[in-house]
Amino acid sequence: MSEVLFGIAAVLTLGGGLGVAVTRNVVHAALFLLLSLIAVAGLYLLLFAEFLALVQVLIYGGAIIIVLLFAIMLTRTDEYPRISDNRQWPLAIVAAGAVFGVIAAAFLWRPPPATDPQGPGLSALGETLFTDWALPFELASLVLLVALIGAIIIARAGDRN
Repeated sequence: MSEVLFGIAAVLTLGGGLGVAVTRNVVHAALFLLLSLIAVAGLYLLLFAEFLALVQVLIYGGAIIIVLLFAIMLTRTDEYPRISDNRQWPLAIVAAGAVFGVIAAAFLWRPPPATDPQGPGLSALGETLFTDWALPFELASLVLLVALIGAIIIARAGDRN
């Protein structure tokens, strides 16, 4: 049963990522990204990492997608010329193939097993998260807030003309 659920979550994750890459509508791309992020949360649930699944849904699936949708709504697309097919598609396909090759080689190559497969415990992870990494998380949220306020100011300034 878990293999079937993994297959479904993997197909949804890859399908969402492919939808982001091939769609021409930016709102549809954000919704495909949401689908992919929710499917990754399902993969976390299959790995019995409930906390990571909850964080994935709340932070990425909720907050980040909302910020993306706000940025899309506040951006005036009529000011930009219609985007047509880019001439750099062949280069992008070669770069994507190279990245896929590196990831596939890293996946297929298995290093010798570690002598200590246990990682840090949950308490050590939580302590590090709320002591060493609290300031970078707060700074990232401040940068996102400033970017959102700046987008609102730019969008409203254009309405006065």
